[in-house]
Amino acid sequence: MSEECVFVSLGSNLGDSWGYIRRATALVAAMPGVRLTGRSPLRRTKPVGLTTQPDFVNRVLRLSCETGPERLLSGLLAVELRLGRQRRVRWGPRTIDLDILFYGDLVRSGETLTLPHPEVWNRPFFLELISTLDPQFLRRWPQYRPQAGQRQ
Repeated sequence: MSEECVFVSLGSNLGDSWGYIRRATALVAAMPGVRLTGRSPLRRTKPVGLTTQPDFVNRVLRLSCETGPERLLSGLLAVELRLGRQRRVRWGPRTIDLDILFYGDLVRSGETLTLPHPEVWNRPFFLELISTLDPQFLRRWPQYRPQAGQRQ
């Protein structure tokens, strides 16, 4: 399988958020078939969706992956479990949240994985963090951006 450029988001707003992001970064970098090729700066952001919770610490990783997207997702979910992620409330507080934002140029919608991530356009801070890693990347995606004010 050829290697794909992949962008993965990391977010945390419970406990030692900075520590969870650092540990998740190391665990993702150690996954088989994954090579870490860049990490954005850490950024503190306001919560989206459920706004009555602590601010998040976020980062984006650029990976070179030779695994398929489902296998990568499975590995990311294992990292979340290892770091104590519990899914209780949608968009609620969490120790760690890992999402595949882009997997190469793959576009698809499925039960367990939609690419690009359906919420990426509604979280401009992730797009800004991607731009710190690859300033030209988002120019390849104009057809998938919603119009101003439109949610997907």
